[in-house]
Amino acid sequence: MSLRRIKGVAFLCLALLGTCGWAQHRRDPLNAAEIDELRDTALEADKRLKLYVKFARARLETLEQMRADTKTSNRGQQTRDDLQDFLDVYDELNDNIDNFADRKEDLRKVMPVVIEADTEFDAKIRALQSPANSSKSEMDVYRTVLANAVESLELGSKDHRDLLAQQQKDPTSYKRK
Repeated sequence: MSLRRIKGVAFLCLALLGTCGWAQHRRDPLNAAEIDELRDTALEADKRLKLYVKFARARLETLEQMRADTKTSNRGQQTRDDLQDFLDVYDELNDNIDNFADRKEDLRKVMPVVIEADTEFDAKIRALQSPANSSKSEMDVYRTVLANAVESLELGSKDHRDLLAQQQKDPTSYKRK
């Protein structure tokens, strides 16, 4: 084997190990108690989706408390981490909505709760875009995650409204209980 090929294989191995290491360090934004609560509601759409709304709201409250604390150091990185936790929970909410909708579950009662939360979450996330709330260097740290959160909320909100409208309009689009 040539030295060039050995270097190429070594680089590939290091790159793979790096991605595996990053994936292992990625933490679950839910704690053990929250996971237990979700486990107990695996088949109950209304309860499960309300829990995800509650958990997403809690992530934003943690973010707001951290940002209000004048003693907080490394606010940019902490904001980024808290935003990512919110985004991970919100993405799980959307995945669960999709799963229940694919199973033709009746989501008419819970979707207004989710849609109301979308509006609340959107206002809180957009407040972070204000230059008055962060220095430029601080905002540079979390700008990408913030943009992802704004986009995810826009798409999620539209999808949630569309799903509710579809289920209200077409009773055959879900199973009756």
